[in-house]
Amino acid sequence: MTTLTSANSVLMLGVGLVFPTPQKIEGYATDDAFAFDAVQLAQAVMGVDGRMSAGYTPQPVIQTITLQADSPSKFIFEAWIAAMKTSREVFYSNGTLAIPSIERKYTLQRGVLTQAPPVPTARAILQPMTFQITWQDVSPALV
Repeated sequence: MTTLTSANSVLMLGVGLVFPTPQKIEGYATDDAFAFDAVQLAQAVMGVDGRMSAGYTPQPVIQTITLQADSPSKFIFEAWIAAMKTSREVFYSNGTLAIPSIERKYTLQRGVLTQAPPVPTARAILQPMTFQITWQDVSPALV
């Protein structure tokens, strides 16, 4: 029997030479953990004669990860950013996402950290931090 809980999901990320062994991401924000943007799978055009043509177009997949300001996983992203700044290069990530409640696993391939806040926003309490990874491919894992 499946449920809709996301509480038992597990996101593991490895980052090139920074974290060659995949690390478990923990300390998600209260209402947001991770999200993937919809991907445009094809382009369609209509000729002047009314005949449509279409083609598959590969697209990167954008994932947003939202962590509490005190998340222990914040260090993973800070180290990734520091390595990029020091070397002036990108470090690619690979990962897996398991969502037991719906009996699914996904493979995340060749991701780049494309957006990150330098510090958490300070209000009455520190606010969650949102990190964005752009993946070359996100696919269901064959079990």
